[in-house]
Amino acid sequence: MRAKRFSRRTVLSGTAALTAASILPRASLGAGDWRPAETVRIIVPAAAGGSTDVMGRLLAAHLQPLWGQSVVVENRSGAGGTIGTSEVARAKGDGHTILIGNPGPNAIAYSIFRNLTYKADQLQPVSNMIRIPNIVSAHPSTGLKSIPELIAFLKKNPDKLTYGSSGTGQSPHLTGAWFLQLTGLKMTHVPFRGAGPALQAGLAGDIQILFDNLYPSLPQVQDGKLNGLCVTTPERSDSAPNLPTMREGAPELANFDVSSWFGVFLPKTAPAPVLDELNRQVKAMLERDDVKKNIAGMGARADYGTPQQFSDFVNAETKKFAAIIEKEGLQMEVK
Repeated sequence: MRAKRFSRRTVLSGTAALTAASILPRASLGAGDWRPAETVRIIVPAAAGGSTDVMGRLLAAHLQPLWGQSVVVENRSGAGGTIGTSEVARAKGDGHTILIGNPGPNAIAYSIFRNLTYKADQLQPVSNMIRIPNIVSAHPSTGLKSIPELIAFLKKNPDKLTYGSSGTGQSPHLTGAWFLQLTGLKMTHVPFRGAGPALQAGLAGDIQILFDNLYPSLPQVQDGKLNGLCVTTPERSDSAPNLPTMREGAPELANFDVSSWFGVFLPKTAPAPVLDELNRQVKAMLERDDVKKNIAGMGARADYGTPQQFSDFVNAETKKFAAIIEKEGLQMEVK
C-alpha cells in the first residue's frame, strides 16, 4: 500500500491554523507552577518555513494562551544555526528566552567549527519534540534500488558514483560519510547550497546518490523520479513504510541511526521551576491531536523526554558526530 503523501504547504497551513481558539482549555495551576512575567521569545535559528520554524510556532501557539503572555517566534538564521543559538546561550535564564534546537548547532557544531562562539554547557536541554529520518535515494539510471545493491556496486566500482547533500557538515552529508566509513567504501561527495539544489541535481542525474532529509525527497521517490534506498532511523517511517532502514542493509550498519531532531533548550542558568514547567508543556503539546496531525504531516515521530533523557541524547549525538567528523577530517569556520 502506498504511503500517504504530505506536502510542506499542508504542514505549514495546519500550523498557521493553530490559533488561540483551537487551543485546549487552560490547565489548572498548582501553587508552585512557574509562569512568565513578560513576553516570551522563542528563538528559531533557521529561516521561516522549515521544520525548526514549524516546531517553534507550534510551541508558541500552545504556550501563549496557557501562560497568559505573548509568545513570539523570532527567526535568527545564519551560520548553520549558530547565530540564533549563541543569542540564547548568552540570554538570561529567566524563562523568557527559549531555543528550538536541532543537530546542526546543538551537536555537529561543537566539533566542526573552529571559532564557535558558545559551548554546550551554556545551554540546558529541556526535551526533544520530534525526530525525522534522513533518506537515501538513487537516480533511476543507476538501476540501484536498495542499500545491498549500492554496497555491491561500490565494491566492484570504487569511486564511480557521486553523492550529493545540502552542504558540507550538514546532517545529510555526515549520514553519507558515516555510511562510507562503516562499509569501507568510497564515493565522491558533491556539496550544494541547500536541500533544494541538491535535490534538483539528484533529479537531473548530475549526482547518482542523494542523502537528504525525508522531505523534500520522499515525494520524488513516491512519484518514481528517484529510487528510495532506505531511511536512516532504526525504525521505518510511517510516511514510507515500504522503505527499509539503513540497518537492514548490511551487518556493519546494525547500529546506524541518524535523524533530524528538533528539541527545546533554555539558557543554562534557568532554574528548576522554569525547566520543569516548560518540559511539562512540551509533553502536553505533543499529546494534542492537532499537533499529532501536524507532526505526521512532516513525516516525523514525537519524541518527548525528561530533561535528563534529552541531555543524554544530545550528548550521545554530539559524540557520534564528533567521531564521524574527526575521521572525515572536517574543520570549518563560522561565517
